[in-house]
Amino acid sequence: MLKKKLINLIDQTDLSITSQQIDLLIHYVEMLNKWNKAYNLTAVRDPSEMLVKHIMDSLVVSPYLVGNTFIDVGTGPGLPGIPLAIINPDKQFDLVDSLGKRIRFLKQVQFELKLTNIQPIQSRIEEYNEKKFDGVISRAFASLQDMLTWCKHLPNQQGSFYALKGSDLDEIPAGFTLKQNIKLTIPELNAERRLMIIQ
Repeated sequence: MLKKKLINLIDQTDLSITSQQIDLLIHYVEMLNKWNKAYNLTAVRDPSEMLVKHIMDSLVVSPYLVGNTFIDVGTGPGLPGIPLAIINPDKQFDLVDSLGKRIRFLKQVQFELKLTNIQPIQSRIEEYNEKKFDGVISRAFASLQDMLTWCKHLPNQQGSFYALKGSDLDEIPAGFTLKQNIKLTIPELNAERRLMIIQ
């Protein structure tokens, strides 16, 4: 049932996703649904709604990612990092969150889905400075200003910020340049979504 719906949603985009990747995405949604009952990881309770609001909302960013190493800041239950990691096995994703229960969930996902290209990390983002990245991704994270200020140490020389926002666009602080402001189309989502790529 879920699989059929997800295939139908993906067919409405230009994404090419293998059937094995679709199975992994469904497995992830099932885990999110199961763990959500105890851990309260997302406000979305219905797995079929999760496909639109979480999975598709994450996947549509994929065509715009440039580079191989990414950090998903304030990843929560792994969004958009896990869906992106599933369909981009050649890219590495560090998933950073300050809450232990979310990191426990992510480690379980990593184990069950055998994802070798994710690294769940419990840390406050402003204290995380292990390495530099090609892309710093955030979805539903603080304001754009906070994101850029707290994460400015994370991109490498040619790295960019990828901010997934609703229609409410914030001011971009001095020292940063908006490279692209892309209107994303998400099947069955009745809300505006934008991807702001900032350097």
